Amino acid sequence: MSNNLDLSLVCMESLLEVPSTLSKPKKRWHLAFAAIYCSRALYSLLNHPVSNNKKRSKTLPTSPPSFVILNVKPQHGFSNFDQHSLTQIVKHKSLTQLLELGDVENGIHGAVEDVTCRRKAFGCNTYREPPTKSFFYFVVEAFKDVTILILVACATLSLGFGIKEEGLKDGWYDGGSILVAVFLVISVSAVSNFRQNRQFDKLSKVSNNIQVDVVRDGRRQQISIFEVVVGDVVCLKIGDQVPADGLFLDGHSLQVDESSMTGESDHVEVNTSLNPFLFSGTKVADGYARMLVTSVGMNTTWGEMMSTISRDTNEQTPLQARLNKLTSSIGKVGLAVAFLVLLVLLVRYFTGSTEDENGNQDFKGSPTKADDMVNAVVRIIAAAVTIVVVAIPEGLPLAVTLTLAYSMKRMMADQAMVRRLSACETMGAATTICTDKTGTLTLNQMKVTKFWLGQDPIQENASSSIATDVLKLIQQGVALNTTGSIYRATSGSKYEFSGSPTEKAILSWAVLELNMDMEELKQTCAILQVEAFNSEKKRSGVALRNKADNKVHVHWKGAAEMILAMCSTYYDASGSMRDLGHVERTTFEQIIQGMAASSLRCIAFAHNQLPEEEHEIREATQKLKEDSLTLIGLVGIKDPCRPGVRKAVEDCQHAGVNIKMITGDNIFTARAIATECGILRPDQDMNNEAVVEGEVFRQYTPDERMEKVDKICVMARSSPFDKLLMVQCLKQKGHVVAVTGDGTNDAPALKEADIGLSMGIQGTEVAKESSDIIILDDNFASVATVLRWGRCVYNNIQKFIQFQLTVNVAALAINFVAAVSAGEVPLTAVQLLWVNLIMDTLGALALATEQPTKELMEKPPMGRTEPLISNIMWRNLLAQALYQIAVLLTLQFKGESIFGVSKKVKDTLIFNTFVLCQNKLFLGIIGITIILQVVMVEFLKKFADTERLDWGQWGACMGIAVASWPVGWVVKCIPISDKPFISYLKCFQSLGSHKYNV
Repeated sequence: MSNNLDLSLVCMESLLEVPSTLSKPKKRWHLAFAAIYCSRALYSLLNHPVSNNKKRSKTLPTSPPSFVILNVKPQHGFSNFDQHSLTQIVKHKSLTQLLELGDVENGIHGAVEDVTCRRKAFGCNTYREPPTKSFFYFVVEAFKDVTILILVACATLSLGFGIKEEGLKDGWYDGGSILVAVFLVISVSAVSNFRQNRQFDKLSKVSNNIQVDVVRDGRRQQISIFEVVVGDVVCLKIGDQVPADGLFLDGHSLQVDESSMTGESDHVEVNTSLNPFLFSGTKVADGYARMLVTSVGMNTTWGEMMSTISRDTNEQTPLQARLNKLTSSIGKVGLAVAFLVLLVLLVRYFTGSTEDENGNQDFKGSPTKADDMVNAVVRIIAAAVTIVVVAIPEGLPLAVTLTLAYSMKRMMADQAMVRRLSACETMGAATTICTDKTGTLTLNQMKVTKFWLGQDPIQENASSSIATDVLKLIQQGVALNTTGSIYRATSGSKYEFSGSPTEKAILSWAVLELNMDMEELKQTCAILQVEAFNSEKKRSGVALRNKADNKVHVHWKGAAEMILAMCSTYYDASGSMRDLGHVERTTFEQIIQGMAASSLRCIAFAHNQLPEEEHEIREATQKLKEDSLTLIGLVGIKDPCRPGVRKAVEDCQHAGVNIKMITGDNIFTARAIATECGILRPDQDMNNEAVVEGEVFRQYTPDERMEKVDKICVMARSSPFDKLLMVQCLKQKGHVVAVTGDGTNDAPALKEADIGLSMGIQGTEVAKESSDIIILDDNFASVATVLRWGRCVYNNIQKFIQFQLTVNVAALAINFVAAVSAGEVPLTAVQLLWVNLIMDTLGALALATEQPTKELMEKPPMGRTEPLISNIMWRNLLAQALYQIAVLLTLQFKGESIFGVSKKVKDTLIFNTFVLCQNKLFLGIIGITIILQVVMVEFLKKFADTERLDWGQWGACMGIAVASWPVGWVVKCIPISDKPFISYLKCFQSLGSHKYNV
């Protein structure tokens, strides 16, 4: 306790040890930062007094911190404010209490000791999660299966009667063997689900590890959201998630989406005067700001909500839902067959048609012992129930779980983080990918390579080649109309630029080429109004007052053709202002097109000086001047294509997947990049409708859009609405659509798409929240990898369905025919459960770990309407099932005479052959299966109810199994229709109904 008290006091002392020469607070409530520490320290003193026999001596720091953290005076300590009070201020939006607090400048120190001190005093920025489900939970869930419960009941009865009749030594085999098999099935299922749950927890932690911008030691830097502490100054921009509860410090046009907290869809304006409160978990919808963190983790309003919410990751994918439906249908068939077998066996037993191992009649009427009768009935019921167990392909959900879990893990290594399981399988059916350009097809490493002042290119020594007044305007427009920042530790160190790649490129150019001093410019001007950049407007503006002459200036920056349309004059190279007539405008348009054709992003700067009266009118309407501007200059920014992106595009196209590039750049830049990446062929021009602008696409009639949407390869100057419209049209035409996006305004398209892929580096938190998969490296090659993995998942599941349905059909047919004709089931409960176990574990494991192959990308996409069980699968599984049924029924009725063996050995031959016939699809596990089968047959005779086989008999079993392979190869040569097999049944049904109607 004493150490904690020392720590709190040291925190307080270091904060209060501030030179008296500091400036006065600019805002009355900016002292919140000091109050947080003073109140916590005093609160600790009041509640944890130091004992008399251990008096504490404190040594105040001898020197103040090396840099200014706060504008604080020691007498402004607020002992009546503790963490609870600060939390309540934000939670209840109490302006009255807030007005008592005051200022922060350069953020916290950020040193390890400082951060540790704050964590101990105010907690970590993590939430208390519900307890992780234990392994025992999944065991209990597995036990809830009705068939398992019935099996356990039958096994218990069999065990009891067996021990009573044959004694403990030999009487436990039948019941015990069923229990062991059930135990193994439950164990595999529980282990699989437990591991998948753990995998989800790990992915959840990675997904929640958001990077946020904070100011520490006067420097803007990125840290994990988990590292945010009370007192941090956080920089927010459009699309960011607010990382903690806090207070608005400064910023412009900040609109916050609080729907996660309140359920209201309307955006809330946050400012200094009326609503300076920010809540953890909300999203920035517009504008930008800096906030002061007052509460983290469980002390936030979101933390309180999270403590009452239990998280459940038992997500069911569409494929799993379809498989459950398939399982249910097969189960109904299995129940019908099991009921018939039960009925036949009971009738045969009670009519005296069955014999025991010694050839004696089983049921002799009244002389038959009750115990023998009950045992026989229990064995019959167990056999019928086991048919149901084998009929229901329980391995399917397990195979899906294993495949998806393994694929998710491998996709993570391939730079793709799956947020929703369904995306893995849906991506395998994708027919169209609508991709972003910047950062996805390109490197997102931007650099200014061209600069035009007026109609003249400026090559070298830009700062000396430009008139002083114009240079000052350019520097002003760059420094004050930006959300980026510049940091330089010392005069000799390198500059560090932060912000979007475009902002960093322009700031770097202005500092290194134009000798811009950002801090000095900020001191000479006061920002009055800001219009933040977003992907709809494609421009940003700022109104500022020059402190030297008190004049108001408006600066705009954005897409060159849009800024050009707002201008009526321009500056030439000498700094003279000239009229922008038709001829001059055409010249500028050609300059812009020339840069765009060279794959350059063209950004323009414009300016206007406002009379005071006009400024007052526009300030009242909150609108910046947008016309009659003066064009200052144009810059061309190069963003080279990613290496390997052309190969990835070609791979997708070869796989039958259409690639469409949707970008905000102008049509010439878009066309140049699309051609370079291989999305557009050099011979495809804008006349064949392969390249359109968003506005043109928007103005099409619905019928025209549906007609032309397939032809479009590139959409330029697109708004988020155009992207959404494109996705909706493609889905209406039956396409399975994947969309990449990184902005807040991309969220509607990401949600609307079948698979939304957000960018992990440049993507906003809103975009990530709306997506199914996060591409961690923002690379289109990773999108192609996700497509390959998706096809692999789907292909593996289809293989497993074919494998397991073959077993089910064969097992049902053999047991049913044998039961009806001979009154016995050749495959016992334990044997069928053993086969089921092999399918569930070895089969699922073999398929789950299969890697994507090149062949997967040589097939056309499955699309939206492709049936789960294709005609090819029906052909293969029916051919194999018929082969197995023919062979095993031959062994059932003629096996004793063919091999000259007893009935017990014949049944063992049937069991052995049946198991070995199932491995043609899984060459890698044949050896394991044979070893396990040898152990089962040769060493677990009593457990499996088998007899040992000699070498010849083993050879015969192996030969019959291997013969199924050429059968499969021959069957694959049979041509098959593309029309779904089920549709033929529907045709027959409709013909029948038509016949009766006639």
